[in-house]
Parts: sequence; structure tokens; C-alpha cells
Amino acid sequence: MINAFAAKQAKGPLEPFQYEAGDLGGQEVEIEVHYCGVCHSDVSMLDNEWGFSQYPLVAGHEVAGIVSAVGENVTHLKAGDRVGLGWHSAYCNHCESCMTGDHNLCGTSSPTIIGRHGGFADKVRAQSTAVVKLPDELDMSYAGPLFCGGVTVYNPMVQYDLKPTARVAVIGIGGLGHMALQFLNAWGCEVTAFTSNPDKEKEAIALGAHKTLNSKDAKQLEAAAGSFDMIISTVNVSLNWDAYMGTLRAKGRLHFVGAVLEPLQLSVFPMMLAQRSVSASPVGSPAVIAQMLEFAVRHGIKPQIELFDKENINQAIDHVREGKARYRAVVKFK
Repeated sequence: MINAFAAKQAKGPLEPFQYEAGDLGGQEVEIEVHYCGVCHSDVSMLDNEWGFSQYPLVAGHEVAGIVSAVGENVTHLKAGDRVGLGWHSAYCNHCESCMTGDHNLCGTSSPTIIGRHGGFADKVRAQSTAVVKLPDELDMSYAGPLFCGGVTVYNPMVQYDLKPTARVAVIGIGGLGHMALQFLNAWGCEVTAFTSNPDKEKEAIALGAHKTLNSKDAKQLEAAAGSFDMIISTVNVSLNWDAYMGTLRAKGRLHFVGAVLEPLQLSVFPMMLAQRSVSASPVGSPAVIAQMLEFAVRHGIKPQIELFDKENINQAIDHVREGKARYRAVVKFK
């Protein structure tokens, strides 16, 4: 029997919920949850913002814990291992994407909180391929957000072979952006933070930005024309994308890791003349997650977290829902 916290309806409070997980599959592992981060995607699912949530819904996809049991065919993990689990809980393991190491692009992957119960519980199960060991030096309380927000901003650095001499800007200094600044700085890049909040300017510098630009100041945007090799957008709202595109150098890239729901409004001709491009990416493969964790430990990178006891899980959800988290909420289960 697994003890969890579930929402019974959209925007409803999380309530104690029990379910039988059945026999452990041969390729599965069971994780005793010690910490689980609260991501905005959890809130979107709990509130049915995407239109396909099913209730009762156990959210939570930023899991850090201890392996409590392994299936008979699992050989690379054992009971007692410190591990993490992110957005995906299973992959097909035989499609072209999986076979070339891009498991996160598997067309039949299973998200941890869609069609199955997630990590807001004392235990959670997942395919062993999706479970990644934690480095010994990584404090487990910080690990969960790295498995979602951390790898989401790290992945494009790897996918597009970002040079350490690159000039990179980050839009949105929040749950994703505050980690992007740290990773990019440690990577060796010249880092600029776009922010419309003057209160965040000093904090952005402390997190790794070399300078800031006021994203609401048209003159500052114009003055930054042709400055950046890459812009990473972490926001989920529509902005004046043409203005940001103008700040890219020739062959520069505007890359989205924040899920903007509205269609992008972009002028093609300025992109064409400078051979600029637009792209997006989801989280990362297990291999990239493992690499990201090692990089984070080596460079002392960690999310800024606010810890909540499991009895206050609804408070943690509301904190994220209201945009008050600075910058990641984490629920302690053990």
C-alpha cells in the first residue's frame, strides 16, 4: 500500500490517498521518497490547465529518495541507492530516439504524473532506465528540482554544443532562470539576465549574471542589438519576440524552455538575413541528467529552495501557484 496526497478535483486541496501498486515489474524500482519538489507543471496538472488531468491525481515529479526495492531484471541499481526521478518514469527503450540516447524525445515515454501516480507520496515506482543515481556529494534536499528545472536549462547547452566563450541571455529569473544563470556562468559564458523587476537585478548578479537588461526598456533592447549567441527563455507568457530576436548575433538562437501556450509572433525576414533560428526542448535524457548532476556538484550549483513539511503540502502548492516561491518549493517526506 502506498500512502500519497491526491487532488480529487481540479484546484481542489491535496488529501491523504492510498493505492495498491501491485507487483513490482521486472524492470522497475520502488523509491522511498525523502523529498519532492513542487514544479509549476505539478500545479498545471492539479488545476487541469492542460485539459487532460485525471482524478484522483498524485502529482510530484522532482523526486529524491532511496531505492527500497528493485525488479528481478534490474542490475544497475540496488536497495539503498540514493536516486532521483524526474518528468519521465518510463521509455520504450527501442525507438530511434531511445537507441541514440535521446530518451526524453521518446514518442511513447510515460510522464511521471500523467496516467500514473507521482512522487507526492511515501513511495513511487518507475522504470529503472528513468532513475538516476545521485552523486555522493549532493545534498538530497536540493536534488529534486535539478531533475526538472535544472536539466531543462542544462539540456540546450549540451544539445547545441554551446561554447564557453558564448554570450548568452536568460529571460525570466525564476524557478528555471535562477538555475540557468548558475549553469551558464560555470560553463564559462558571458551571462546577461533579462528582468523587468529591479529588485531581482542584484540577485541575478549574485546568481551568476555578469549584467542585467530591463526587458521593459525598449532603448536597452535596441542598444543590445546583435549581442547574444543564444537567448534562453524560461517564461510562459508571450513577449515581443521580434525585439528579443533583434538582440541576437548572426546565427544566434532564441531557445524556449518555458511553455508559452500562445502561437509565437515572429518576423521571418530579420531571421533570414542573419540566419537566426528558433528552437525549444523538453527536459533531458537520463545520461544528460547524470552529466548535469556531476557538473552541478563540481561547480557548487544548486537551486534556491524553500522547504515544507509534508503536512504543509497544500501550503507549498499554493506558494507555487501564487508565484511566491523563491525559487523552488520542496516538500520533505522523510
